[in-house]
Formats: sequence, structure tokens, C-alpha cells
Amino acid sequence: MATAQSWKPAHAQTVTPYLIIKDCAKAMDFYKKAFGAEEVARLCSPDGKIMHGFLKFGDSNVYFCDEMDDTKCGASPSTLGNCHATMHIFVEDVDAAFKKAVDAGCTPFMPPMDMFWGDRYTRVTDPFGQGWSLATHKQDLTPEEMQKAGNEFFKNMEACPTK
Repeated sequence: MATAQSWKPAHAQTVTPYLIIKDCAKAMDFYKKAFGAEEVARLCSPDGKIMHGFLKFGDSNVYFCDEMDDTKCGASPSTLGNCHATMHIFVEDVDAAFKKAVDAGCTPFMPPMDMFWGDRYTRVTDPFGQGWSLATHKQDLTPEEMQKAGNEFFKNMEACPTK
């Protein structure tokens, strides 16, 4: 066993999302199909649950683990009934990526559209309850330009329905 050469592994970014997913193995396979992720590691407990999964999305790492019934390590979006965070992926062609994700089994949340911050943007929810946003960057805008365009966007947007 070699001594670590750094305070973080060579492959690691400083902040890495770690998602708790019910049926993690199925989810990881789905993410490879729907989003083109590459599997780096899958470490399982004796009962076959994933204790640590590692997928690479382009140049970004995301870690995964199975929801554990007998611990208080956290719950998956499907157990919670909602998603507390959305994963965001920049892609070369957001319309093609949206179609690929939906064809793989994601539910559309928002169709691809040009947004005021300069991206063509869409959102989907995967079969495991996790939200994903996909974007292709189209325009470099200053914060002032984004604010002005955002003000116009929200002025023309219908109010969110209330319960």
C-alpha cells in the first residue's frame, strides 16, 4: 500500500456530487445509456448493494451509493418523493441529448429552449427520481446582460400555480 501523494486523489475534483439512489446498479447502467457516462468503479457490499459507485460524465466525476434500509445514511429521491438537487450537464447538442435521455426512459420536465443566461437548456427526471438539467452554451453574456434579459423573461412568464 502506497502513501497518498496529495490530500485528494489525482482523479478527484474539489467538489464531487455523491448521490444516494434506490437500485443504484440499475441507475448507474441507466446513466451510461442516457447520458453517456463512463463507469470507473463499482464497490459492493456482501449483499450486493453498491457502497461506492463512480461514473465520469465528460471531465466530471459523480459518486453514487445504494440507499441503505438499516442505516441513517440518507434517502433516495424516490423514497423522499422529491429531488433535493438537480445534476447539470453541459452537452454539445442539448436537443439530441434531451431526445437520448427521453428515449432511454427519462420523463421530460421542461422542453429544450433558449434561456436568458445564454444557454439552450432543458430538464428531465430519471426513472429513479433524480432531476437532470442539460445545456448547450450559446452566448457569452455579462451579468448585467443576463439580469436585463432575466427581468424581461420573468415579466412575460406566467405565475407559478399555487396549491
